[in-house]
Amino acid sequence: QVQLVESGGGLVQAGGSLRLSCATSRRTINNPAMAWFRQAPGKEREFVAAITGTGRRTYYAESVKGRFTISRDNAETTLVLQMNMVKPEDTAVYYCAAAGTLSTDYETRSDKRKYTDWGQGTQVTVSS
Repeated sequence: QVQLVESGGGLVQAGGSLRLSCATSRRTINNPAMAWFRQAPGKEREFVAAITGTGRRTYYAESVKGRFTISRDNAETTLVLQMNMVKPEDTAVYYCAAAGTLSTDYETRSDKRKYTDWGQGTQVTVSS
């Protein structure tokens, strides 16, 4: 089982930037599919971005496309979410998630039920 630890959350003004990191607990040869999800108060957990094991393919929710960038450093087993031009509606707890082998279609990669390992979350608050 992969252990995931998020960091980098905090308070930021609208239009600003924030960088979230997710550290795994061990190196793995079969680097899993990884993703970021978020959950605002009173709402369902929703997909933000995902990346394949090689890092060559990425997926984004429409609401963050062009503003957020997901990347990974497999040598350091770190997943990163660079958040630019943030908006108040980006306020949520952000979760890092990992899975084994997944098909590469967007529907699968954005489905939270496909991910087996989750971090504890990091709070992001965007002020207007």
